[in-house]
Amino acid sequence: MGAMGCMMTRLVTEKDGLSLVGAVASRKEKIGQDVGLAASLGREIGIQVKDNIVETIMDSNPDVVVHARNSFLSEASPEIKQCIKHNVNVITIAEELAFPWATNVEESRELDSMAKNHGVTILGTGINPGFVLDLLIVMLTGVSARVKKIEAKRINDLSPYGPTVMRAQGVGITPKEFQSGIKNGSIVGHVGFAQSTHMIARALNWSLDEVVETREPIISNVLRRTEFVEVKPGEVAGCRHIAFGRVGGETRIVLEHPQQVHPELECIDTGDYIKITGEPDINLQILPEIPGGVGTAAIAVNMIPFVCEARPGLLSALDFPVPRCLKSIED
Repeated sequence: MGAMGCMMTRLVTEKDGLSLVGAVASRKEKIGQDVGLAASLGREIGIQVKDNIVETIMDSNPDVVVHARNSFLSEASPEIKQCIKHNVNVITIAEELAFPWATNVEESRELDSMAKNHGVTILGTGINPGFVLDLLIVMLTGVSARVKKIEAKRINDLSPYGPTVMRAQGVGITPKEFQSGIKNGSIVGHVGFAQSTHMIARALNWSLDEVVETREPIISNVLRRTEFVEVKPGEVAGCRHIAFGRVGGETRIVLEHPQQVHPELECIDTGDYIKITGEPDINLQILPEIPGGVGTAAIAVNMIPFVCEARPGLLSALDFPVPRCLKSIED
């Protein structure tokens, strides 16, 4: 029941055929509240927010848990395993779960084996990874006779995000501090490039030699302010994160995600861009970019029926039908 969980709560209550049966929060002020109030739905719905996921599962007997707490597999795995042990399907927006075999082979095998033994399905999804810089690209290659190279970029505005995201992107610090943050791991940039690159390669049956990632500071030439940070000229406004997927010694996949606060102040338009070099060449532009928050919440909720009907195991977006919007109650 954080920011993303509250958004998903609203969508679940609005969708025909879905019933919210329980909710879990870590923030003390939300525990004990009616879910409708905790999620700012403007009405009570008769379900109380709890602080224990196992207790909530045992009381509510859900078909699926939508998990929106962590980015990394190591952090999300303990709660996901609790869901599996209680025979509950899981949809998670933890970025590393979008294609966890890319960086966590042994843990992925363990989750897959557990899920199969308990007859449940696990899916990691989201706007990115999970859609823009991987699944959407794969779908576009469906009209290709051959593909030589894939280049894609997602330019978005970091301004709406809070202090945690700002720190992870290095916003508001000096270029020297940024480089120190890269070395000590406090600045991570975008989480999910390895997953997206491996998902694309798997879909196209390309054997990856390696995935190389670079992170560079985006230096501001103007003063930029958000609710949480001030960036002076000469300071870091964001992180330009790029991943290169190499096949047979040749770079075949290039994914770029330059994220910064208020890019419009330096005449930079946000957007999602995909270029596929092949037969034919394909160029897709989405202006502005698909909003990350509502996009992630929507695809997680829209995948609920598919996950409930899927074969058991740890799956990826490649294993499911094309995502589509679920009918709303008022439609």
